Amino acid sequence: MNRKISISAVVLFTGLILLSSFYSCNRSGNSSNAAGDTVKGKITLSGAFALYPLAVKWAEEFQKLHPEVTVNVSAGGAGKGMTDALSKMVDLGMYSKSVSPEEQAKGAWWIAVAKDAVLPTINAHNPVLAELKKKGLTRQKFYDIFISGKITTWGQAVGNTSKVELNAFTRSDACGAAEMWAKYLNGKKQEDLQGLGVNGDPGVADAVRRTPEGIGFNNLGFVYEMSTRKIYAGLDVIPIDLNENGMIDPDEDFYGSMDQVMKAINDGKYPSPPARDLYFVSAGKPGDKLVQTFLKWVLSDGQKFVTEAGYVTIKPEQVATELQKLN
Repeated sequence: MNRKISISAVVLFTGLILLSSFYSCNRSGNSSNAAGDTVKGKITLSGAFALYPLAVKWAEEFQKLHPEVTVNVSAGGAGKGMTDALSKMVDLGMYSKSVSPEEQAKGAWWIAVAKDAVLPTINAHNPVLAELKKKGLTRQKFYDIFISGKITTWGQAVGNTSKVELNAFTRSDACGAAEMWAKYLNGKKQEDLQGLGVNGDPGVADAVRRTPEGIGFNNLGFVYEMSTRKIYAGLDVIPIDLNENGMIDPDEDFYGSMDQVMKAINDGKYPSPPARDLYFVSAGKPGDKLVQTFLKWVLSDGQKFVTEAGYVTIKPEQVATELQKLN
């Protein structure tokens, strides 16, 4: 297996250039709320690829309501989101893992805004795909692929005689996806993950799609196509053998569509981690009235766009808790 080697990848994936300069969601069309609207100004966000598609959707919808507001959204990984927020380079960082005590000590303030999950991904032409679909892989086998390095061939992974080398891909950028996937593997950290390091969620997905022997992990929104709710061409998902009985039982087989996975996350069937909350973070509680207005909208009317964008809404009681943080 390849050991951790960082390479840079700037990938055009699903029609979004995620690692370029700020994405500006400017809208100038009329809105039913536009007349007499006094909400105006600019909000900047950067950070987690996991939250990027939903943040873009929120930006678009918020600007429809308030045509004199500009919301700029940039992806670059959760680590960048936290760094940019704490340095006040942006108003809000997009963050896809728990805020650490060290980050809290630096003044990090946060609210949960949605949920999603990290999924183990493989090439759709994997040499042992049929067996993987039937048997899945246990947490221990994922551990032996990504952490211990004991599994180096697909034959070892599924228990047959295949000698095809297994090529693992991980993330080279500090990110929530890698942190959550490592945490699922017996409480490890991102730096413990073995494999070829690729920059960005779309970078890993593209690397797996180009490598028949490849395995990686991706956030939900980079596995399933939004319009069809089906898995992107060239990719597939390795089902997790949750009860470790050597087969995927009917109640473990929920990867056929985005909506099935979202229901499994919501019902607690898909484990957490790698399912997790997604956050907006800032350097202290936001004092800007426009940012406060945006956050309150995200936690109220903005929640109706969460499922449409391929995410799981947080529970009503959690919404109430997060809104209280803004008071």
